[in-house]
Amino acid sequence: MENVKTISELKIGDKAPNFNLKGSDGKDHSLVDFLGEKVVLYFYPKDNTSGCTKEALCFIDNYENFSNLNTIILGISRDSLSSHDKFIKKLNIPYILLSDSEEVVCNLYGVLKEKNMYGKKSIGIERSTFIINEDGIIENIYRKVKVDKHVDNILSFLTK
Repeated sequence: MENVKTISELKIGDKAPNFNLKGSDGKDHSLVDFLGEKVVLYFYPKDNTSGCTKEALCFIDNYENFSNLNTIILGISRDSLSSHDKFIKKLNIPYILLSDSEEVVCNLYGVLKEKNMYGKKSIGIERSTFIINEDGIIENIYRKVKVDKHVDNILSFLTK
């Protein structure tokens, strides 16, 4: 079995781990499919929650800016494709959401963390974003993302 790095080991300059997941468009998607384009790979906890809705709306509002920068947006959560479909219809999301219900990619990128909500511990996705260049190399990593100004920060990074 190939020894795969996790987020605690992943750093800027590393090759982004490849994956294959079903997308909201009904197709299988691998990271290598997007070589030649920049990719904003963002992990979010759950469809139709307030923070995740706000984050999706920020990406939607700036979708054209990302397109003009030859940058693909891919959102990943553990939600099912049917949940993604409802989220997409509700917000009119123009980019692909990927379903990682088996947590394979979440583990590859090390975004699953212990969370403590109302005194109850659980494992969930820590909001994280990876900027991957045209050659599949990680250019930037945002961990413990706060939604406010996050998309602006990504655009600033991509245009510098």
